[in-house]
Amino acid sequence: MGTFERYLSVWVLLCILAGLVLGVLIPDIFGLIAGYEIAQVNLVVGVLIWAMIFPMMTQVDLPSLKRATREPKGLIITLVVNWLIKPFSMFGLGYVFFFVFFKNWISPQDANQYLAGLILLGVAPCTAMVFVWSQLTRGDASYTLLQVSLNDVILIFAFAPIAALLLGLTDITVPWQTLVLSVVLYVVIPLIMGWIARHWSLSKGGAPALQRLQERIKPMGMIGLCLTVVLLFGFQANAIIKQPMAMVLIAVPLVIQTYFIFVIAFIAAYLWRLRPQIAAPACLIGTSNFFELAVAVAIGLFGLSSGAALATVVGVLVEVPVMLSLVALMNRLSPRLEARSTAR
Repeated sequence: MGTFERYLSVWVLLCILAGLVLGVLIPDIFGLIAGYEIAQVNLVVGVLIWAMIFPMMTQVDLPSLKRATREPKGLIITLVVNWLIKPFSMFGLGYVFFFVFFKNWISPQDANQYLAGLILLGVAPCTAMVFVWSQLTRGDASYTLLQVSLNDVILIFAFAPIAALLLGLTDITVPWQTLVLSVVLYVVIPLIMGWIARHWSLSKGGAPALQRLQERIKPMGMIGLCLTVVLLFGFQANAIIKQPMAMVLIAVPLVIQTYFIFVIAFIAAYLWRLRPQIAAPACLIGTSNFFELAVAVAIGLFGLSSGAALATVVGVLVEVPVMLSLVALMNRLSPRLEARSTAR
């Protein structure tokens, strides 16, 4: 890791503070940026996420996708954690905290709303940011793409039924525009551009040229991450200041859920002797969320100013700092996975 990456948590903390300060001092600018949306997907944030994803996409070797299917254990972990454990553990944790531990601080109506927001986050596994976390943990780029693609296919069919079951609603409407636009913006376009850049570099100077390209564009991802954090916290600066206790109460089960899911996936990867390059995306994809989809559905079902929408926004704000801690933990544990995967 370079110096910037090594202290990434520090830069992100500074960006959080900068976002809060700027969001309070110049809210009109953030309001203007927030208005550039199509189907609940903010285009400015979308461009920054694209900048984060693109460097890893240049590492994707499309022919290796076929070889990646020969290591199904990582895919099995992803599917089991994301679709058989995560939605239901999120529901359980949310219910226990909002209706038992925090019942003296939260009204039953707000508790129901916050729980609904957590459920929507739990049923929406990550599509975009997992590429960033995978890159920071030296995950296999092709395998990460395969996992994300498989999750997106299942998401199309499983999101509405599972959300309806846990929410107790029967008329869940999936915002297809948000889903399709996010997949195109965060997967298809970066993949195509990454393939073009990779093919062009290899044709010009072979592997050394590709390596030079990757080294030049590597800072793009970290800069995109920091600017995204500034925007996300700037958008919600006033809400954080006006409702600090609500934000903290919602964040508690979200943080516990994230670490809980990581531990389950890591134990499975360890027992199955997965290589760290495969284990990293398998462990991190379930801990991150498809927040654009969750926010869009929360707003559509419960309204822009609802507690459910607030809970999904808190999920966005919590994700980056918590995921960075898991990235650091994964990097620390990777040597153990490597040793176990090569041991006989």
